[in-house]
This record gives sequence, C-alpha cells and structure tokens, in this order.
Amino acid sequence: MTAPFRICFVCTGNICRSPMAEAVFRARLVEDGLDGLVEADSAGTGGWHEGEGADPRTDAVLRAGGYEHVHAARQFHTSWFDHLDLVIALDSGHLRELRGLAPTAQDAAKIHLLRSYGPGTAADAVPGPPHRLGAVDDLDVPDPYYGGIAGFEKCLEMVEAASDGLLVAVRAAIMSRTAVTAPAHGYDPGRPQAQEPQQPHQKESA
Repeated sequence: MTAPFRICFVCTGNICRSPMAEAVFRARLVEDGLDGLVEADSAGTGGWHEGEGADPRTDAVLRAGGYEHVHAARQFHTSWFDHLDLVIALDSGHLRELRGLAPTAQDAAKIHLLRSYGPGTAADAVPGPPHRLGAVDDLDVPDPYYGGIAGFEKCLEMVEAASDGLLVAVRAAIMSRTAVTAPAHGYDPGRPQAQEPQQPHQKESA
C-alpha cells in the first residue's frame, strides 16, 4: 500500500497561522476527495505554546469561514523531515529557520512558502520549487498575533487563496507517484511476478 503524501504547515508558535492553514487545507482535501491520500498537520518553530489550543481569534475566523478544527500546538522537530513530503512555511523567517534545520539538501528542497502557491505564481510541480513572482518577503502571511481580529481575517484570505494552488500541486504529485508505481502495460495477473523488497516500516506522522 502506498504511503500517504504528508504535509506539515509551520509558523512560529503553532497557534495562529499554521493551524489556520492546516484547517483550510484539510477542507480542500475533503472537497477534492484526496483526504484518504494526503495527511496534513501543523507545528511551530518554537515550543512556547505546546499543548495549547489555537488562538481564540483563529478559532473565531475559522468558524466564521465554515471550517472545523481541533488543535493542540506542538514544536517542529528535525526528525520529521524523514517522513514528510512537503514542509510549508508561513513566512520567510520560518523558511530560513526550517532550511537551517534540514539535515540534507533533499530535505531542504521540501520546504516552501505557502503563498508561493498563490495567485500570480505557478507552483506546478512538487517537490520542486514553485515558480513565483516577487521577492520571498513579498510572500509572507503576516503574523496577526499582536493585532485585532481583522488581521486574522486577512490571514485567512491569504491562506485560502494559496491553498487552491497548493492543492493543484499536491494532486499532480500524487498522480505522478501513481504513474510511477502503476503496473507496466501488458501485465498478466496470471503470471507469477517477482517479489518486491520489503519497505522499511513507516514512522508515524508528525
């Protein structure tokens, strides 16, 4: 059985932006029928709020947008790169910090800004880097923590706009995986086939 495609959204404390992105993208997966093939979760670069729920303002804008979400904050760990296919940073600071944590160049290539998949960009391949317009800093989802509810509403708008492009990219990656693992033309189910080597046990999702 093919392992699920795994995505982790990362912000600073995992109580505002990344749980919002996780909730929105989970909803997109359900709408597209991909929820059985893709696992989405979130984390923070720091552990200050570990175990806490999302910021009440995040909960409020998600409820207003029709999204359901139960959340407990946690910190991102370097070991998670082993079983993640994409690590989605919410701003350029997270991008730099995550790249500093990546053990290998292959792991670093999994890290992208969420808004690099948004309008005005063409993120048409995963895990390759999305093509984008403008400087990296232009693609930040601003931290709304020190402001009012309007900042959280703006974040939700940005997250929703970028999630559509991310969904397209993830769908393409899954289709590419399926094409690679599909039986070759002319496969005869009655003919004995060579046994594939056993795959190592998959770690639990981050």
